[in-house]
Amino acid sequence: MDGILNVLKPPGMTSHDVVAFIRRLVPGKKAGHTGTLDPGAAGVLPVCLGRATRIIQFLPGEKAYRAETTFGRATDTGDAFGRVVYRGDATGLTRRAIEEVLQTFCGQIRQVPPMTSAVHYAGKKLYQLARQGLEVERQPRLVTIHSLRLVRLTGEGSGQPKALVDVVCSAGTYIRTLIHDLGERLGCGAYMSFLLRIRAGPFSIHRAVTLEEVADMVREGNLAQNLVGLKEALGHMPAVQVQQRAVAAVRAGRPLYWPGVGGVEGCLQTGGLVRLTDGTELLAVARAELDPERAGRLKFLPVRVLV
Repeated sequence: MDGILNVLKPPGMTSHDVVAFIRRLVPGKKAGHTGTLDPGAAGVLPVCLGRATRIIQFLPGEKAYRAETTFGRATDTGDAFGRVVYRGDATGLTRRAIEEVLQTFCGQIRQVPPMTSAVHYAGKKLYQLARQGLEVERQPRLVTIHSLRLVRLTGEGSGQPKALVDVVCSAGTYIRTLIHDLGERLGCGAYMSFLLRIRAGPFSIHRAVTLEEVADMVREGNLAQNLVGLKEALGHMPAVQVQQRAVAAVRAGRPLYWPGVGGVEGCLQTGGLVRLTDGTELLAVARAELDPERAGRLKFLPVRVLV
C-alpha cells in the first residue's frame, strides 16, 4: 500500500501528531508529511505512505493559503497565540490601502524565519529555542509570492478590522511573517489570527479527508483506493517509458541510454527531472543529461530508484 493521503488537518494538532495518528492506523507502514503546518492552522496536509515517502522531495512545492488577518495589533509570535507587543491605529484602514500594499509583496521577497519556525539553528529548531525564552539572529531567505488577493474586509472604522487574504506562494514561505510585514507597511500592525492551507502542490482542500474518515477507510478496508498513486503525484514531470530490456539496469540504479527509451510524454529539458516507467509501474526519478557519446541525445541518470 503505497501512495499519498490528502489529509484535512484540524487545528490543535501538530503535523507530527497527524502522522502518528495514521501510523497507528496502519502499523508497520512508513509515513511522513510533505510540509509542516502550524498546530493552530488547519487544511491540506499530504501524508505519504510506504514508497511514497521516497518522493517527498520531488513533489511540487507551491502552496495556497487563506489567512485571517487582524489589524491594529502585533504579537511576538505573529499569530493569535502570542503576546501583544504593539498596538496601532487601524481605524482609517481601507480596502484600497490594503490592496495597494499587498501588491508590493508579489514576486521574490526576503523573509526572516520566525522564532516559532522549525528552521534549524546550531543543531536545534528555532521553536525549541523560543520555548526557552531565547531569540537568535536569523538570515533572510528568498521566497516567491505568486499572488495575493484581498477576499474580504470587515470591521472598517473599528480598532481591529479583520481581513481574509488569499496567498499563493513557494514552499518555505511564512504566512505569519508576511502578515506581520503587511501590518508594518500599513503602519498599524497586524497578526495572523487564523490560517487555512487550501492547496499543497496538486492536493486541494476540496478532496481532503478528515482523520475520522481515514479511520473509517481503514476499518472498511478501502484505504488503498483513496491514496494518490506515485505516478499521479509526480504528474508534473515528463514520463520516459523504459524498454523491457533496460528495466533491470534502471532497477539497479544504472543510467538509461536513449536506445533503451520506448517513448516520451512531455517536454524533456537538459538537467530536468523525469519519471522512468515500464508502462505500468514507476521505476525511478531520473535527471536528463546530454550523452557525450551520442551527439544530441539524452541519457537519464536515476536519482531515486523506487522499486
